[in-house]
Amino acid sequence: MSGRDAHGSAVVLPGDPPGGRRAALVWGVGVGVYFVAVIFRTSLGVAGLDAAERFDVNASALSTFSILQLLVYAGMQIPVGLLVDRLGTKKVLTLGVVLFTAGQLGFALSPSYGTALASRALLGCGDAMTFISVLRLGSRWFPARRGPFIAQVAALFGMAGNLVSTVFVARALHGLGWTTTFVGSSLAGVLVLVLLLLFLKDHPEGYEPRPAEHAGAAYVRRQIAESWREPGTRLGMWVHFTTQFPAMVFLLLWGLPYLVEAQGLSRSTAGTLLTLVVLSNMAVGLAYGQIIARHHAARAPLALGTVAATALLWGAALAYPGHAPTGLLVALCLVLGACGPASMIGFDFARPANPPERQGTASGIVNMGGFVASMTTLLAVGVLLDATGDNYRIAFSSVFLLEALGLAQILRLKSRTHRRERERLVASRVEAVHVPV
Repeated sequence: MSGRDAHGSAVVLPGDPPGGRRAALVWGVGVGVYFVAVIFRTSLGVAGLDAAERFDVNASALSTFSILQLLVYAGMQIPVGLLVDRLGTKKVLTLGVVLFTAGQLGFALSPSYGTALASRALLGCGDAMTFISVLRLGSRWFPARRGPFIAQVAALFGMAGNLVSTVFVARALHGLGWTTTFVGSSLAGVLVLVLLLLFLKDHPEGYEPRPAEHAGAAYVRRQIAESWREPGTRLGMWVHFTTQFPAMVFLLLWGLPYLVEAQGLSRSTAGTLLTLVVLSNMAVGLAYGQIIARHHAARAPLALGTVAATALLWGAALAYPGHAPTGLLVALCLVLGACGPASMIGFDFARPANPPERQGTASGIVNMGGFVASMTTLLAVGVLLDATGDNYRIAFSSVFLLEALGLAQILRLKSRTHRRERERLVASRVEAVHVPV
């Protein structure tokens, strides 16, 4: 764990890894795995209309693709966190690559809705093993003070994967067809698997983690209970829950149909707006990472400001009579781009609240939040569209219910977390003073 002094400077503790070029190379391989996982995860977002036609399904059945994928992803977060803490990053990432590549290939070749559904579940299982592993890799190779920036850069590369989906996969689908596009994309999984096996290491030499006691079910219960007991872990989960899902739902499935069917845009223009969400995410992610690294107190204001701006722009777009003006849709997409970086702030609440040997478990709890919210909203939108004859205003109003729930929890836990962080800061400063030279 690390703290900050009264001026906001990082307190460096003994055993902090040095970073450097070697760290950047190893971490870059892990980020490459996450980049490919996001391409596979979000490829359905640009193929939703094609999938509905290919498998002859309605809105509810189409949303089941993403819901099942996210259900598996969310359900795997705590088990994956425990696996990362116990087995290390390389083993978990290797398994993840094998699973999500098999899922993407299976989706390409699926002859029916049922087999396609099973393939997306397999993809979600592999995808679930990537981001927590990359966060753990960063904490093992870089100094703790770089944590917020490293996490935001990892998320930025994930959004670059989303950009590949919205630009290149979308074009390939209409130029090359379903099977060729998805089979071809699965080759990227083979490439990152080779790089992973050749170059990735769990930690630098001389910085081996403290051996952990693994006592079966008792160990698992203790890891989860101790992580959950920390207010910072719970606050991180609710920040992730509240901030991530509006953009995730938009990019993963319902953004393109909303822009085309409800707003009357062409698929090309709608694709450009989806790309704008991704570009905004990348720019805001860099800004948020730098701000939080320098000013730790900015975490809560940035998260709450993003929630407020998202609710305001969604409300304006849904309430506008007829088709919303282009400027309003552009503003909505720019604000949705801030949702991903804001969700990363959740990890910045959980990270200082937990020791290194519990980081994977705590990150799993946090990461579960946004994906549970996304899964719930994907289902709600699909069901409401079918029930109301494709009334997107009613369907997307479900966003506000989840934002209100998450906001109430954030406000409830914020003061407790700050109080615990002040206590840890005092303890870490005392420890730093007594470190022998």
